[in-house]
Amino acid sequence: MSNTEIAPPEVHCAPGGAAPQVEVLTPRAVPLGGPRAMSVRRTLPQRQRSLVGAWCFVDHYGPDDTSASGGMDVPPHPHTGLATVSWLFTGEVEHRDSLGVHAIVRPGELNLMTAGHGIAHSEVSTPGTTVLHGVQLWVALPEHARDAPRDFAHHVPAPVTLEGATVRVFLGDLAGASSPVVTTTPLLGAELLVDAGARLALDVDPAFEHGLLVDGGRVALQGQPLGPGELGVVDPGPRRLEITAADGRARLVLLGGPPFGEQIVMFWNFVGRSHEEIVAFREAWEAGSERFGEVEGYVARDGRRGAAARLPAPALPNATIRPRGNPR
Repeated sequence: MSNTEIAPPEVHCAPGGAAPQVEVLTPRAVPLGGPRAMSVRRTLPQRQRSLVGAWCFVDHYGPDDTSASGGMDVPPHPHTGLATVSWLFTGEVEHRDSLGVHAIVRPGELNLMTAGHGIAHSEVSTPGTTVLHGVQLWVALPEHARDAPRDFAHHVPAPVTLEGATVRVFLGDLAGASSPVVTTTPLLGAELLVDAGARLALDVDPAFEHGLLVDGGRVALQGQPLGPGELGVVDPGPRRLEITAADGRARLVLLGGPPFGEQIVMFWNFVGRSHEEIVAFREAWEAGSERFGEVEGYVARDGRRGAAARLPAPALPNATIRPRGNPR
C-alpha cells in the first residue's frame, strides 16, 4: 500500500525509550486519495513512537463498503528500504509489482513484498469485493539488507486453537506455531480471535517490543484497557502477555520484534538513512529510473496505463529532517 498523504511528514526515527507498562497509541484517519476514497486508520509512526521492533508503519482499514468508497485503487508507486506485509480479514486485493508478481491477497493469507534497493507495485480491490477490511504493515530493513534485491513471499498459516482463542501466526513464533517465511530481522506477526470473556496468557520473547492492535472488540493488555483502533505497546521485559477480552469477541493483531537499533528516515513510501537519500529516491522515481522497474498490467479507472498511470511523488518539505523518534 502507498502512503498517499499529500504532505506526508518526514520522520527521523530512533530506537524507542522508557514508557509506561502499556503505551496506548490512538489512530489518525488518512484518506487513500480522491473525494470518494476509503480511509485508513494509522497508528504508526507517531511523534511519541516510530517503531515497534522493526515494524515502522501500521495502517488499519474497514470494514469498508466498496460501493460507497470505490474500494482500493492504488496506482503503481515505489518503495525502498522496507518490506510490506498485507493481511486481510475480508475482501480481496489484486497485487502487481515490478518483480513480475501478480497475486490475489486473500483473508488469512500472508503476502510479504521486500522492496530492498527498489520496487514498484499497485493494489486494487477485486470486482467481487463488496467489503474490504484488513491491515497493511511495513517493516524497516536493517542496514545489511536494505539494498537487497526485490522479493515476494506467500504463506497461509494454519489456525492454532487455544482455550478461548484462535491464533494465526503469519511471521515468527507464537503458541507453538512457526511461520516459515524468512525475515531480515526477528519478527512476530499474528492474528488473534479471542472469545468474549476469555483470558489469554501468551509466552513471548522478553527481548521483543510488542504491539497489540485492536481491530474489533475491547480488551485489556497487561491490565490496560484498549478499544477498537488502538495500539497497545509493551517494551522489552515481560515473558508473558496477558490479554483479556470484554463482553464481545475481539479480533487483534499482535506484532513484535527486538528494538530496531538503527536510525531511519521515512518519507512517503521510502525508508532511508538521511534526508539526502530520500531526495535521491524521490528524484529517481520522478525520473522513471529503472531502480524501481515497471508494473505490468495495471490499468487506471480512467484508462491510463504504463508510465501515465504511476502515482506522482509528493513535494518534499522545505526543511531538512527534524529529529522525531521514540524518547529514551
